[in-house]
Amino acid sequence: MLERFRQFWTNVWAPLANLLLKMGVTPDQVTIVGTLGVSFGALFFFPRGELFWGVIFITAFVFSDIMDGYMARASGKSSKWGAFLDSTLDRVGDAAIFVGLAIYYTSVHAEADLGSVKTYFYLSLACLVLGSLTSYARARAESLGMQAKGGIAERADRLVAILVMTGLNGLFGADFLTEITLWALAAASLITVFQRMAIVRKQALADPGLGS
Repeated sequence: MLERFRQFWTNVWAPLANLLLKMGVTPDQVTIVGTLGVSFGALFFFPRGELFWGVIFITAFVFSDIMDGYMARASGKSSKWGAFLDSTLDRVGDAAIFVGLAIYYTSVHAEADLGSVKTYFYLSLACLVLGSLTSYARARAESLGMQAKGGIAERADRLVAILVMTGLNGLFGADFLTEITLWALAAASLITVFQRMAIVRKQALADPGLGS
């Protein structure tokens, strides 16, 4: 759903991306720095209970995912390696966010009800695993000559939802915002996995030669 806004954000960040290109910065360097920034923000701030500042820090780097693609196209340096690096490091950044939240529930909430702590710890891990599975389904389908893009919870949707709600949680001290979002993302991600499987199955049945 949020992919439709990608061009808008690309236009917003294009001037900075062009400046970085003039300075000799490569798209791959932006990808790596962006992933390091997201991972540090999630794994440093979230376990300390500093959710709001963690989200602010992560947001400062998360747009690198748009900038690196624009820079690659603008410089004519798009490559299979760059696409592979970007996709792989996206998984690293996403995982760091949910690992940071999992640690948050076992550290900051260590004295809370044990059942509640375990529930949201496991939900954070479920979101991590299911989010990676949705991305894997798409990548595997494309490697077989099919497509599996779509579903109710694409990566951008999941990322925006958890960051916005966690940021508001940190600002207002409303843990239920993050907790509701974890429940929703776990369910939506699972549904998306099955949606993508159905998309691939339909293509495979329509053309048995695909992927052979």
